[in-house]
Amino acid sequence: MKTIFDCKLLLVDDEPDLRGMLVEILQKEGFQRVRTAASCQQAKELFQTEQPQVVILDVSLPDGDGFSLMAELRSFSAVPVLFLSARDEDESRLLGLGLGADDYITKPFLPRELLLRLKAVLTRTYFPPTLRQSKKPLFRLGEAAVDLNSALVIRPGGEVTLTAKEYILLEKLYENRGNIVTGDSLCRTAWGDDLYGYENTLMVHIRRLREKIEPEPSSPCYLLTVRGLGYKLTGVVEK
Repeated sequence: MKTIFDCKLLLVDDEPDLRGMLVEILQKEGFQRVRTAASCQQAKELFQTEQPQVVILDVSLPDGDGFSLMAELRSFSAVPVLFLSARDEDESRLLGLGLGADDYITKPFLPRELLLRLKAVLTRTYFPPTLRQSKKPLFRLGEAAVDLNSALVIRPGGEVTLTAKEYILLEKLYENRGNIVTGDSLCRTAWGDDLYGYENTLMVHIRRLREKIEPEPSSPCYLLTVRGLGYKLTGVVEK
């Protein structure tokens, strides 16, 4: 994939009119490799045969829900996922993000908003500046080895891959290891200057990051919360 427009995109939504409109919008923007599904079953079949590089996923589907489908996909793939939903409750949004979604867009939405968020997710995932540099640190946090060159956490039980946002947040914390990094600074690093509404999203990603680097995520000893200020990465051993 040379540019984000070369990606294979899977759009999952049970509304035919909305699917048709979104396909037209995406293709006009330059995304030519768009496949669509109207149900969980169709989506799973296309996921296996097409191996998409990004998924746009509706929450409400006729044979299940997007959250369950997302959890199933996450059991074997780290492909970026954007949720589309008529549900705008914080609980639903946090559930989607907690499952590992890269963004959550509430219907109705502006087509331009979807395109901007899609491009941002694809750029962060496949062409982030932090991954273009040739050499990154390798360090330890207890029994876990973190390789920022390959975005891997190597633990006694095996390897886990960092998502693009987890990578960006961990790199920022590593660069300031031993010092407090404010929540605003982390949000700005991961999502740019538009910080509004991302505080809870940051908490979700911090929790998922702890699940990968901490021996006991509920009682962290390396990625610490500094109440009222932000977060601090401690216990780093350089390799």
